[in-house]
Amino acid sequence: MSISYKKISQIIGPLVYLKNNHDVQYGEIVKIHINDGEVRTGEVIKMDEDVVMIEVFEETRGLSAENSEIFFSNDTFKVKISKDMLGGVFNSLGQPIDIHTRKVLSSDVLADVKRDINGSPINPFAREYPQDIIQTGLSVIDGLFTLVRGQKLPIFSGQGMPHNDLAAQIVTQAQVMKKEPFLIIFCGIGIIHDEAISFIDKFQKSGNIQNIVSFINFADDPVMERLMIPNVALTTAEYFAFEQNMHVLVVLIDMTNYAEALRELSAAKEEIPSRKGYPGHMYSDFARIFERSGMIKNHTGSITQIPILTMPNDDISHPIPDTTGYITDGQLVLDRDLNKKEIYPPFEILASISRLMKDAIGADTTRSDHADLSSQLISSYSNALDVRDLISIVGEDSLTMGERSLLRFADAFENKFLNQKINENRSFDETFKRAWEVLSKLPRNRLNRIHQKFIDKNYNRGV
Repeated sequence: MSISYKKISQIIGPLVYLKNNHDVQYGEIVKIHINDGEVRTGEVIKMDEDVVMIEVFEETRGLSAENSEIFFSNDTFKVKISKDMLGGVFNSLGQPIDIHTRKVLSSDVLADVKRDINGSPINPFAREYPQDIIQTGLSVIDGLFTLVRGQKLPIFSGQGMPHNDLAAQIVTQAQVMKKEPFLIIFCGIGIIHDEAISFIDKFQKSGNIQNIVSFINFADDPVMERLMIPNVALTTAEYFAFEQNMHVLVVLIDMTNYAEALRELSAAKEEIPSRKGYPGHMYSDFARIFERSGMIKNHTGSITQIPILTMPNDDISHPIPDTTGYITDGQLVLDRDLNKKEIYPPFEILASISRLMKDAIGADTTRSDHADLSSQLISSYSNALDVRDLISIVGEDSLTMGERSLLRFADAFENKFLNQKINENRSFDETFKRAWEVLSKLPRNRLNRIHQKFIDKNYNRGV
């Protein structure tokens, strides 16, 4: 039997305070009934012996001690999950919506199961080490920073950068290399309406919409929904991965909006702020989300995450990217200078890394010369950037022949290997072909990170 309260002690922003008169559980869902018949939903986010703190999903405007009655459900929030969700668009609560009108559709999800969105952490002993790959169709990722099943590989971007185009391209092009069931879950966090429509339109035009489940949280949605939607998306991913044995790729954009919601809620709760006003528990909140990726022993499914975030002022040491980098298995960083040169995707090669790549590439998964190619491309590009800096000091006329070859390589690398069209889906073979084409701009004696047998087989071929 549910417990009801008819006396609200205080309302501050999205928070409602009650005097604690019974055993409340953390995360418990409450229903707030107003005299005019309206019902709002809230969640217990803090309690002690004296006070219960509830955050209301909708706005608190119109609530008062006289016109509201609060019912405790004695249950946490559960999302309905079904195989019929494939190809659908859902809001932060897992309800199907019309993306154009934003209205909840009358037909609710016919649930196969209901799952608590908080989930359970994967036992580290039960984790399987990731060793299979996911092809994104982007040469810079597939060739240099290969995405591995079960990995969490974030993309650090900035305002005005093409991270929306990049997210849409990954969602529409990603695929596993073996004939196994594969699903992509797109989670838009705090995005504007036009962006949401653009994403869904691109998914539909790709012809791959039946393998995509989209969760959308709009920029003007309540703060509480912004904090819930990653957990709703990942709970859905866990069902398909570990109960339906599918490989699931979850793309989350923009985690900066999630962090801003954390800061807003923390300020309303009057918590002591940490760096730049963000709560000290932001690290554990991020970890709770990112660590829900991985593979489990005796399960064929997997969850891979690509969280995308915008760095405030392009500052990679900002608490949001800094915290993310400590938790995840690498990072991909977008470069504003390359973006100004109209190179897409504009990845900053020397600041990017995929820590699990080395154990997943090779003859059994990609190609035997993959590791050598990746190492040589990054090393040569680093040397070429040093030569570009040197030109500003000594001038181009003072360069040696070897330094000039590095400049030719760098131009070819950026324009032929990195740069590709927004709808261009490259196979691994095409990526390796382009890698050898640009490396053939260098003299053989500068290929010091590639085994001789690979050089003899591929150098200058097709150039």
